[in-house]
Amino acid sequence: MALDPHLVYTGEYTIRTYEIDRHKKATVVSLVKLMQEAAMQNVITMGVSVWDMEKHKISWVLMRKHLEINRLPKLGETIKVITHPAGFEKFFTYRDYKVLDQDDKIIAQSSSTWLLMDTEKRRMARIPDFILALEPPKTETYLPRPVGKVPKIDRVDEQQDFLVQWHHLDFNEHLSNTYYIQWMLETVDDEVLNNAKLHTLDLQYKAESLWKDELVAECQKIDESTFLHKLLRKSDKQELAIAKSQWTL
Repeated sequence: MALDPHLVYTGEYTIRTYEIDRHKKATVVSLVKLMQEAAMQNVITMGVSVWDMEKHKISWVLMRKHLEINRLPKLGETIKVITHPAGFEKFFTYRDYKVLDQDDKIIAQSSSTWLLMDTEKRRMARIPDFILALEPPKTETYLPRPVGKVPKIDRVDEQQDFLVQWHHLDFNEHLSNTYYIQWMLETVDDEVLNNAKLHTLDLQYKAESLWKDELVAECQKIDESTFLHKLLRKSDKQELAIAKSQWTL
């Protein structure tokens, strides 16, 4: 069954100089930002953006992201980011992203899991009827949803400290979720960062971070191409996110 075109957003973007690394390819964080920009435009069009939800005293919270990268687009390359809701399940909603090149080949894709939070009680909220009414029909084109748990670190091979500053905050005044990715990946071996390509990232967000929080990113090396990650707050040791990254050498 085909997706309802009213629920699908396609954004076209050209990779700019401030989005690339030394290989003249988009960084992972830049690519994720473009995917999130497309998603924001999608929910604005659907009338369920963070600002639309304020009057209902609920807000979207990203819980899980599974990212697969076949290749990173290069400087000046124009890509298409296609995103849409991918169904509901009890308290959870799902969203898919596909990044296509000019030949309509998929160069990256991501599935994500979200929930709604009651902004007054600071706890999980049920999905209201006006959102349930937007549920797309089930289709075989949905990406596989993340299954199982993200493995946890059992030793620390590398760590780095970070301070959440004002320019790290998003429009909710929380640490932007792309910094979670950036800071956890900073702990990977220099040789991998310089010469390898991130192939998959499975990430679970667990808690928010605020202005002036002192954080530490920890990393465990499983083998030459696989790493486990954790981001935590120093003051109370609160675990903010965990992840597993796999690289192509």
